Amino acid sequence: MTHLPAHLLNGYRNFMSGRFTTESKRYQTLAREGQSPSTLIIACCDSRAAPETIFDAGPGELFVVRNVANIIPPYTPDGSHHGTSAALEFAVQVLKVQDIVVMGHGRCGGIGAALNPSAQPLSPGDFIGKWMSMLAPAAEAIAGNGLLTQAERQTTLERISIRYQLANLRTFPCVKILEEKGRLRLHGAWFDISTGELWVMDPKSGDFERPSLD
Repeated sequence: MTHLPAHLLNGYRNFMSGRFTTESKRYQTLAREGQSPSTLIIACCDSRAAPETIFDAGPGELFVVRNVANIIPPYTPDGSHHGTSAALEFAVQVLKVQDIVVMGHGRCGGIGAALNPSAQPLSPGDFIGKWMSMLAPAAEAIAGNGLLTQAERQTTLERISIRYQLANLRTFPCVKILEEKGRLRLHGAWFDISTGELWVMDPKSGDFERPSLD
């Protein structure tokens, strides 16, 4: 008797007969020597926007942190529990990643919730509402813009949020110091689920552009 859904066991079976067999030596090396990814990706937990799939990454290549709407809370060294901050600390201080990518995506449910804060909470704790309240100033400004359609407001906040998260990253002393020394690079990206397009943020202008794949 098994205690996992059948589709997960079928997927594992395919993994063992396919990718694991092909890359078994790499897995053995990773198990023996540990991981040393050069890139941290902070992405949304949306099942449609998996960084490992989008960037065709192999085992050990990416260190990925996923949460609702790819948010990085600002540096807050208090007594509370900070999962995203803990993962960031580990990636920067222990793994010594060289690049951090904040990757948002189209049709993000968390961003939709931020644009509609008056909606009925999903639970008494309203965890999503409280989490997305970190974007409240930008969300309120965009939600009140009658010149934009609903879809345009959604995409606008998805991309503005990425700039917010990059600013929050720089509130962490370890990130700010290493970036200033040229040992750490910060990037923003936005993925369109419908078309598969990847848009990359220009670090100087903040505009999003499609990279050339030639």
